[in-house]
Parts: sequence; C-alpha cells; structure tokens
Amino acid sequence: MRKTHKTGKTYEISPVGYVRKNGTEASLEIIDKYIPGLKELKNFSHVIILWWANRLENSENRNVLQVYPPYSLDRLTGIFATRAEYRPNPISITTCKIEDIDEKDGIVRVSNLDACDGTPIIDLKAYFPSFDRVEKPEIPRWLSFLWQNGRMGNKGKKQVIKWLT
Repeated sequence: MRKTHKTGKTYEISPVGYVRKNGTEASLEIIDKYIPGLKELKNFSHVIILWWANRLENSENRNVLQVYPPYSLDRLTGIFATRAEYRPNPISITTCKIEDIDEKDGIVRVSNLDACDGTPIIDLKAYFPSFDRVEKPEIPRWLSFLWQNGRMGNKGKKQVIKWLT
C-alpha cells in the first residue's frame, strides 16, 4: 500500500558561503559566522561540497522527474538515476581536492568544482575514504563506456569535459 505524506513541512537552508570562480580557479568564500567551522579541515586532502543549483531553480525544473542524460541521450532515466542539477530540490554534490585554506579570511581553494561563480554553498564535509568511498561500485551497462576497471577512462574524461564546456 502506497502512502502519501502531506505534512506541509518546509525546511530552511541557509548558505554557509558562496563559490568564487576566476577562470579555472575555484574557491569557497565562507560567510564570517561559519569560518570557525573550517578548523582542522586543512588536514584533509578533499572536501565534499553540497551546493544549491540556483541557476536552474524554478518550478518547471523542480517538477522534472525523467530526463535523457547528456551521457546517454538515447535512454530515458528517472531523475534519481542521474546527476542532473534539475531536480525536486536542486542540491548538488561535488568532491574536490583542497588546494589551500585561509582560515582567517574563510577562503578554501579547491580544484575540479563544477559549480558556477556565485553558487550558494549549503554545506561542507571532510572526505573520509573509509566512509565516503565505495569499494566496488556497480553502474548500468549502458554507462560502461565511461568507466574502465572502476576508474574513469580517457573516453569518459573527454566526454565529461565536453559536457562541462
């Protein structure tokens, strides 16, 4: 039996900072009151960034439940089987290498961030290999062209770069 929950509850999310991009360089500018939360993050190599895909936030995109993803235009998938930024709640997640942290000014320089300049950051989490890594992930066969031996192959890397540019 299917149940529909209609609690009418809403949840408030406030940014802890904003993405700043200058060409290929990316940094996270943390709001003053959250700067103390950076303590000891410098001892990690990577950070998980949760960000709000605000440029695509509208009622139309929030109601998209099936898409043809850019990496498989011939396959209709449910939105929860993609990494698409248009979703019921446009929360995106990226794991980035930490390049440098200025705890005094609240600036975290990172690499490989796929968010735009001005994007709200809703949370940061230190990357823990023992918790955040899946040893032997499985992906659908129709995505296998992206991966070779559990790692992104050259063909996959070229395709991802093409999508991001």
